[in-house]
Amino acid sequence: MTSKILLYYKFQPVADPDAVRLWQRDLCEGLGLKGRIIVSKDGINGTVGGDIRACKTYAKKTREYFKDMEFKWSDGSADDFPKLSVKARDEIVAFGAPGELKVDEHGVVGGGEHLTPQQVNELVAEKPDAVFFDGRNAREAEIGRFKGAVVPDVETTHDFIKELDSGKYDWMKDKPVISYCTGGIRCEVLSSLMINRGFQEVYQIDGGIVRYGEQFGNSGLWEGSLYVFDDRMHTEFGAENDPDYVQLGHCVHCGEATNQFYNCANEPECRRQYLSCETCRETNPYCGQCA
Repeated sequence: MTSKILLYYKFQPVADPDAVRLWQRDLCEGLGLKGRIIVSKDGINGTVGGDIRACKTYAKKTREYFKDMEFKWSDGSADDFPKLSVKARDEIVAFGAPGELKVDEHGVVGGGEHLTPQQVNELVAEKPDAVFFDGRNAREAEIGRFKGAVVPDVETTHDFIKELDSGKYDWMKDKPVISYCTGGIRCEVLSSLMINRGFQEVYQIDGGIVRYGEQFGNSGLWEGSLYVFDDRMHTEFGAENDPDYVQLGHCVHCGEATNQFYNCANEPECRRQYLSCETCRETNPYCGQCA
């Protein structure tokens, strides 16, 4: 049996988020899918996995309400998720700015210009002062990021507004800024927040890192592995023995190259994820700050 994981989002006004939540839960349960789905007045954001036929049915049924929504397909299964979680929240991406985001039938109002992966490369070649701005948390960037990217010191998306308002990145306001994130959704919001704060030329990668990596693998401007929010923890766009593959992550204990995250064993007091090689994980299953 072939299984897949779907990654998707759609910004559009939703009149009754709780009704959509119930419909999505029933749909996934009936198809045997597991994963995480968030619905808000601004749209839907989800990652689900299961049998490929069930995934195709899910995509078809979901598009009946969320018209023209794109799905990114990757290897994996329902077993990569502990359960099915479907929630209605104020935001489908928790930046802590539900009143600032504006959404209409065409998507986010006032966001950055979308670039295809090829256009990203062309822009960087045309404008050498272009800056990649990581729209993820700093942990994700430990194992992969665009070459020369600015990585904000944030633990969650809630930290971005404070970071942007701090003045740390004012030097970028008159430069071309290419925001990026895993599948594109965080940059839909982040780019609009940046424009609202005076950044003059803001772009976002259509489809995010996933779409860029699918097209260029290890031969483009991306380096390393991609952090993912399921039991896989990371994925690559080519073989790790590919000569173009760049290993960025290192074990917090011994410094050996690794792209494998683990949860700190000091639970529930500590909820950190940390990088470790297999040997150190067996002898010291802590994050480095706990032990």
